[in-house]
Amino acid sequence: MNNFQKTGPIKPSFHKVPLKSGDSFSVRRDLRPHFESIWHYHPEMELHYTVKGTGVKFIGDNVSNFSDGDMIFLGPNLPHTWRCAEEFFQNDPGLHVEAIVLHFLPECFGKEFLSIPETALIRDFFEASKRGFLIKEPAKSVIVKLLNDSLESEGIDRVIIMVNILKQLINADKSNISDFSNHSPTIDIKMSLFDSIYTYALKNYNREISLDEIANHANMSISSFCRTFKVITKKTFVDFLIEIRVSNACRHLIEEDLDIQSVALKSGFNNLSNFYRQFKKIKGCTPLFYKNEYLNNLQNENKF
Repeated sequence: MNNFQKTGPIKPSFHKVPLKSGDSFSVRRDLRPHFESIWHYHPEMELHYTVKGTGVKFIGDNVSNFSDGDMIFLGPNLPHTWRCAEEFFQNDPGLHVEAIVLHFLPECFGKEFLSIPETALIRDFFEASKRGFLIKEPAKSVIVKLLNDSLESEGIDRVIIMVNILKQLINADKSNISDFSNHSPTIDIKMSLFDSIYTYALKNYNREISLDEIANHANMSISSFCRTFKVITKKTFVDFLIEIRVSNACRHLIEEDLDIQSVALKSGFNNLSNFYRQFKKIKGCTPLFYKNEYLNNLQNENKF
């Protein structure tokens, strides 16, 4: 029996980003057994560079993998979390995650800064970032160096580096992550429940999870659960579960030497034709094409 009670609509948890006294923005290096996994939002924009770690990221309505070298930029109040693969929760002292994370408010340099003609491109970038960005090479490598420099800098040097990061982000090759750009922090919540649903799905995605089972886990009726889940995520739980399975299939394809049928079974697909159909629907290509494209892109990135 779980301890969750009947509840109304659910939304992400508000997170207060810590900021040192006298600083206008925050940049830090995280080194820990695994990332914090609560689905949350904050008014600060976030640049998240995964130095080391693998798992599934949830950004707005997007479910996808993350791995070493991923760089994500998030606009204000965009719900998100990085949930590590299961091996990071096994208390293995030789396994850890590492990330460099930059947080700042849009007006961290003053509202007047964003009103001058020379910062028009920054304003446009901030507006577009409401859906989140995946940052690509070659700008990503330049930004990584700037982030490391920022960790060691103070005063005006730190400000100059920050402006240079913004310049690189504006000019970077990037793609949108989520269509979930209308999050309102005013909806009534029971965040621990929704985070529990995410955790349960990630731990059990490789077997059948009925609506009755997941609704019972949430201590809700099936109809109430389905309605609430779709209001918050803009998708059904079944679609959400398929996205988790496809994301994990992608990870198995690129990290393990398995045949396609083994990948399908390991990811929770008992029917091979259904696996191909769902994979192509979400990724727009076959599993083998995805693997080959990933390897080609990895070779190209290593050239930078």
